[in-house]
Amino acid sequence: MSTTTLKPSVELDELGKFFTIAARRIDAGQTAPQMFSAAVDSAWHALLADPAAHEAFTLRHAGSKLTHVEMTGSGPISWVAAYEEAYGPLPEIWFTNVDGTVNTEALTQYRETGTVTAEWDCGPNPGPGDGDDLAPASSYL
Repeated sequence: MSTTTLKPSVELDELGKFFTIAARRIDAGQTAPQMFSAAVDSAWHALLADPAAHEAFTLRHAGSKLTHVEMTGSGPISWVAAYEEAYGPLPEIWFTNVDGTVNTEALTQYRETGTVTAEWDCGPNPGPGDGDDLAPASSYL
């Protein structure tokens, strides 16, 4: 697979936006954002199957290499405001499981309060030579 043969999808569009937000946070000395969407993370895992395509995708959207790291946690997702400033409200895909089921409770909470509280098990980390001393935080609590 190459980046030219990746099938466009909402999940990949959102992954690109997530990488852009991640790069901005890392460049500002903030912690990298946690990946809380199973649907978007599934697209990330599919992209990881082709290291060259993954590298090209992260370079295009983040301006540098980003790697996928395991981390677990739960709590408020603090990067939502940065996303909204750049792209508008989070779309439904962020609250969707791999099987396509929408977590309507979490989506409703977000739409009513503007906040997201979630669990995560991974996130981005700068690749070697790209500030890899900045690891994502395990929690924003």
